[in-house]
Formats: sequence, structure tokens, C-alpha cells
Amino acid sequence: MKLLFQKYLLLFGLVSLTFAVLNPVFSQQRGRIKGTILDKTSSEPLPFATIGVYTEKDSLVGGGISDENGKYQVDLPLGKFYALVEFMGYEALKTSFFSLTRENSNLDLGSQSLSTTASDLNEVVVQGEKTIMELSLDKRIFNVGKDLANAGGNASDILMNLPSVAVDPEGNVRLRGSSNVRILIDGKPSGLVSFKGSSGLRQLPANMVERVEVITNPSARYEAEGMAGVINIILKKDSKQGFNGSFEVITGYPLNLGFTTNLNYRHKRINWFINYGLATRRQPGISELYQEVYNEDGSTSILLQNNSLDLKTLNNNLRGGLDYYFNENSILTLSYLWRRSDAHRILDIRYEDYLNSTDDFLGYSLRRQDETEDEPNKEAIINYKRNFGKKGHELTASFTYLNYWERSDQIYTEYSFTPQGTAVPAKDLVQTSLNDEYENQYLLQMDYVKPFASKGKFETGLRTSFREMENDYLVQEKNESGDFVTIPGLDNIFLYDENILAAYGIVGNETGKWSYQAGLRAEHTDVNTILVETNEQNPRKYTNLFPSAHLTYNVTEENAFQLSYSRRVRRPVYNDLSPYVTFSDQRNFFSGNPDLDPEFTDAFELGHIKYFEKATLFSTVYFRNTVDKIERIRQVNDDGFSTTAPYNLTGEKSYGVEFSGDYRPTNWWKLDFNANFFHARIDASNIGQTELRTTYSWLFRQTSRFTVGEGWDIQVRANYEARQKTAQGVRKGIFFVDLSASKRILQDRGTLVLNITDLFNSRISRYITEGYNFYTEGESQMIRRQTNLTFAYRIKQ
Repeated sequence: MKLLFQKYLLLFGLVSLTFAVLNPVFSQQRGRIKGTILDKTSSEPLPFATIGVYTEKDSLVGGGISDENGKYQVDLPLGKFYALVEFMGYEALKTSFFSLTRENSNLDLGSQSLSTTASDLNEVVVQGEKTIMELSLDKRIFNVGKDLANAGGNASDILMNLPSVAVDPEGNVRLRGSSNVRILIDGKPSGLVSFKGSSGLRQLPANMVERVEVITNPSARYEAEGMAGVINIILKKDSKQGFNGSFEVITGYPLNLGFTTNLNYRHKRINWFINYGLATRRQPGISELYQEVYNEDGSTSILLQNNSLDLKTLNNNLRGGLDYYFNENSILTLSYLWRRSDAHRILDIRYEDYLNSTDDFLGYSLRRQDETEDEPNKEAIINYKRNFGKKGHELTASFTYLNYWERSDQIYTEYSFTPQGTAVPAKDLVQTSLNDEYENQYLLQMDYVKPFASKGKFETGLRTSFREMENDYLVQEKNESGDFVTIPGLDNIFLYDENILAAYGIVGNETGKWSYQAGLRAEHTDVNTILVETNEQNPRKYTNLFPSAHLTYNVTEENAFQLSYSRRVRRPVYNDLSPYVTFSDQRNFFSGNPDLDPEFTDAFELGHIKYFEKATLFSTVYFRNTVDKIERIRQVNDDGFSTTAPYNLTGEKSYGVEFSGDYRPTNWWKLDFNANFFHARIDASNIGQTELRTTYSWLFRQTSRFTVGEGWDIQVRANYEARQKTAQGVRKGIFFVDLSASKRILQDRGTLVLNITDLFNSRISRYITEGYNFYTEGESQMIRRQTNLTFAYRIKQ
């Protein structure tokens, strides 16, 4: 039944797209203009010039491109218009007004001759100077190409360098201290943030990213998922006529070799684009753990554990597609993404056991995990956008198919020794783990925007998604006779089916210095999890309303306030629910919880933005109230073996204030900063915590960029994340510094960048976790100091 419904859904999407394309043709009588674009000096035709047609009120109604002979024709509604002709290296030409009527619906405008600009170059190199951060009250946009620290890195590195955002050594992303943030790529879900959470972003080269949008209190237009907000990663694509592109070559230590290219070619109505990235990396990591377990007989078991990781990866990323311009107001986009990641992981663990104190040594064990991992991933997208006559009046429809597959083949060996170093063969272990994961996701989305009055706007849309996941896992252990037998409870197939249907409506307007926006989103969620071998099912169905509201007061053009509210949700997803236990560490296990419920958050913000002559200041006061908060909880049994899994806590209330801004003291020095101070009260009484966990914490990031000579730039970034209490303990503070230098070469078409992340090798995660029968203290450094040298070259960009 579901497959049949998906087919009807796909048919509906294609019919809707077809109607959107054909509707403008049949909805009204049309006219046509034609003409020829010439060089004024030589009278030679100018191919690929852009023609835009506007109303008397300067609203774009149509457009086209001249062909190889300089000729063009544009279909238009009836009315009074003018044309604007533009071509690179030439002065723009505005025609006089002309009218299309029922009696005169075909008009020949004749020849339009363009004059070259004062500086006529053989090749025009356009290198726009975008600021790193663009601030507005509802979101912040980060043009990541201007940030030298991103050279040679990946998408996870980019997020680590953004204000308000923190990335821990395992690749998990937090926004304003919260780990529940929705990450999108080009406004849509991606396989890179699916099974592996946000750590999969390490497979995406930074050079394929154009900009990142951070939206801390989204409107009803966005899906309600993501308690802390939305991070939208926009990939590179251009649409200028002709050919343009860029290349980047990377070398670094520890091993980081890579090549990326972004190419565009637009000819008449078709714009082709392709992005490719190839990278191989070696990521060494280390971690330590100290644990005390308090036994019923009054004794204390002590564990000292040291881990050493050597991870080697090979990542391929290919994205290609085309934009087809029916005209400048009607665009169909087809794109296909293919990614593959191959990894080889060697993890060596040393366990040392003591009784009561480290003076009473009981012996040690050596364990090795040898894992090979393959991850193919593909996405196909069909997107149609139609702009109508009035500016802002548009329809967008898209269909996305996502497929993900991962195979993990692991073998574990463990050998035990007495305190004197004598082997104890009876305790030796040989274990294997096979884990296959699959995902198929179908997403159909339609959005419509209709302006009204002079500055009003109405938005509405539908979104439906189907997600099918499967995890087939088997863990076995070698017995005394040499045969491999299944470990009880670790042979099953976990199925996860998720269907979400959503609709929203938003109304906004502006009057005087005030503007408002109010929206409501309804989402119906149908989730079912099945353990096939044991026939355990856990269906969940719920419908929720998610209102949003934004009220803005513009004191002046340089000074504005905004009050906003939104309701958000965090639904338990695959990793949260899957009972599969990671087995790399024999003493510390991690799994999901099939009984997990969603968490809901009401978020309030009061924002202020002020523009100065040399600076911009953005400040926000915010409050979040969360019920059924999801957090991972550690439990330790009498043998000292721990299991960490997500649970619903009673809730959390958090308050905070954030400041972001930039300042240019002189022409050669520009700095920006971000500071976030917050207070949270965690209620974990439902899992045995007898008192509220209250924490104060703060984050600070400051970047200075210096222009120190002809073509030279130097950038220094300091990062600090203060100590923060959790439901069971404390996450200690982290401080690290990044240093970058760049030199523009080859007539500014090329750039050399030297980048050192974590200059002092101090980005170490430290934590304390406590329970009624244990105390654990640990630290890890899974991302070491990295030095990269990058060469980038631009062609007509």
C-alpha cells in the first residue's frame, strides 16, 4: 500500500510540475518581442547577452538570451514595458517603453547597439568582495569562501568556525549549547546527516560550499525538526553566461590530500554545473578514561583505559546537473549527487584493572578493532521555480530521492595478561561484527508565495516525506572449539519506517516602522520500528501544531528590533531508536532506545541589530522551554561495563544572551566576534536525579584578519567553550587557536593558503560523569592539529 501511495505521490508531483510549466501559457493571451544585439563600434552581433523586460513599476515580467547571431525573442503578457539589455564588458542599455496589445501582439524592436565600458579587457576577472558574515534579524549568512580557516577542510570544519556553533571531537554539532539542530543541504535533508549524524559532513569538501545560513528561530516555512534551529549549507553553483569555474588542490599533515573543482557552463537556456571532490585523509586520535565502580561489598573497582585510533578515509563526491530556463522567470533544475566513503579503522585499547587503589594492580587486557567500512550515497532532485509578474510572487516545487547504504565489517581481538605480563589464554576473545545499513527517502515539497497590498506577503506550502531504514546486524564470538557463535541479543534486523505530512501558512505585512509575520505549521508523524527476529513492533502516530510569530520594529534603517516565537520538535530518529550496540569497546557500549519519545520546545527571542559606520552589532536575548528532553545517559553494571543510551528527561529551561558583530578599525584590519552566555536548568528527576542540574556557561570566538602587503592576508581565530554541567556530570572547557595566511598570485586568479587548525594542539574534550554506583573521568582528542597548504585557481570568477 505504501509503495502504491508513493507512486501516486510521484505522479502528483510530476503533474503539478507540468501544470506549473504550462499554466502561464494557457492562463492569458501572450505577445512576443524580438530584436538583435550588436557591438556599437564593429556592428558585430553579441551572443549570449541578457534581455530583461520590466513593467512601468520596475517589476520583472520576462527575459531571454541572445543567440550566436545576437538575435533574441521573448514571450510576454500584454501590457506596457521596457527592456534592459546587459552584456559583460558593455554598458547596460535601457530601451524606451513599448506596448503589446491584442491588435499588435508581435513587436520587432530592431537593433540595440551596446558600447564597451571604459576599460575593455581581453578577459574580465570579477572577484566580488563579500563579507564573511551578513546579519539580519531572522538569520545570519556566512560566506565561507572568505574565511581562510576553511581552506583544505570539510563541511564539519566550516561549521566549527561559525559563531554560535560548536563541533565536538566526534563531529556532533551544537547550536547555542544545544545538540538538537536541524542540518540541511540546499534546503533539504541529506544522507550526510542521516545514519552517522552530523559527523558525516566530514565527507563533504569545504570548497564545494558557497555559504551557510544559521536560523535560530525559524518560521513555519521550515520543518519543525530541530530544537535549537536550522543550519542550511548551500553548495556552489553559478549561472553566468559562458564558462566559469574553480579548482583547488590540497596537501596537509597529518595526511590530507585532495582535489576539488566547481565548473559552470551556460549556453542560451541551459546552465550546466558540476562539482567534484576527491580526498584521502589520515586522522589519528587518542583518548583516556578513569572509572571507579562502587561494589556492594564496599570495595572499589578501578579501570584505567587508553585508546589509540588510526583512521584512514577515501572520499569521492560528485554533483552535477542543469538549469533549464523556459525564460528568466521559469526554471527547471535537475541534479544528481553521488558520494562514496571508504574507511579503514584501527583502534587499539589498553584496559588496566585495579582494586581500591592504583597500588593494587590486577592485570591488563589489549583489544584491537580492525574495521573496513563502505558508504555509497546518492541523491536525485527535480526542482521547478516559477516567478510571476510581481516581484516576490513565485511557486516552487521539488521532488527528492535519497539512497544510502553502509557496510561495516569488523573483527575484534582481545588478549589478557597478569600484572607481571604473563598471558592468560583462557580470557582471550575473538569477535566479529557485520552491520549493514540502508536508507531510502522520498520527499515532495511545494511552496507558494503571493504578495498583497504594497508590502504584504502570503506563503503556503505542502511537504510529505517517506523514509525507510534497515539495520541488519550480527555479532559473533569464537568459542573454545574454534566455532563462531552468535552473542545473545546481537542478531537482528531493525526496521524504521517514518512518514511525515506537513502543511503551513504564513501571513506578513509592513506598516510604517512595524512589520509582522505569523504562521502555523501542522505536521502528522507516523513512525513504526520493528525488530524482525524477535517480532517486536513499536508504532507511533501523533499530530502537532507548530505556530511561529515575528514582530519587527525599525527604529531607523540602521537600527531595528525583532521579537520572535516558534515551537520546535526533536523526533527520535534511527540512531536514537536502534538497539544495535557498538562493540568496538568491550567495556563501554553505545546503543539507541526503541522506547524514546519526541521532545518539544517553545523558543522565544528578542533580537536587536545596529549598523555603525565601521561596525555591525547583533544581540539576542532568548529563552527555551523543553519537555521530554532527550539526552544520553550512562549506566554501569557490577562488572564495570557501561552502556550509554538516550533517555527522555523531564525537561530543561535555558536562558541566554548572544552578541555577534564585526568591526574594521583600519583598512588593513577587520575583526568579528561572537559571544554566547547561557543558563540552563535540567530536570532529570525521572531517571533518579534528586536535584535540578543548574549550569552557567559561555562560548566566545574572535577572528582578526590583517591585510599586510600586496596580496597578503593573515587570519587568527581564538575559540573558547567554557565548562558546562550536564544531566550526569560536567563537560570541561576547551580553548584552541587557528592560524591562516594567504597570498593572491597569477594576477589574482590564484590563491595560496597555509592553514593551521588547533595551533597549540589543545582542542581536547574533557568530561566527568557520575552515577549512584560509579565515577568516570575522561578526555579525548579525535581531531589533532592539522596543517594544510591549498592552491586555488579561478576561471572567470
